[in-house]
Amino acid sequence: MHDDAFAPVRRVGLTLPHVEAATRYDGSPMLKLGGAFMAGLAMHESAEPDTLVVRVPLDQREYLLEDAPDTYYLTDYYRPYPTVLVRLSRIDASALRDLLTMSWRMTLPKSRLRKKAGH
Repeated sequence: MHDDAFAPVRRVGLTLPHVEAATRYDGSPMLKLGGAFMAGLAMHESAEPDTLVVRVPLDQREYLLEDAPDTYYLTDYYRPYPTVLVRLSRIDASALRDLLTMSWRMTLPKSRLRKKAGH
């Protein structure tokens, strides 16, 4: 388990409204928004160690993959989902904040918070 690799993700993610740190069923760290998955360590065998999986719109995913292939990547397992894989050793704090904010916006409609707000 590489929980220390997740520390910067947790630190940035918890500054966003209503985000909470949680643990997946397999013991890996993740961030949730209103009970919905927002970001976490990629645990599938196809992912490299210390990889973040985060929700992104598919059009943004294509841009990220083209713009910074050393940082962002995809495996066949994750391809069907609106997610991108991120090499945590390659992303800086500013890009991580932008990425988590994008994921936050994308997760909000799936969260219980939206339902509570009457949307």
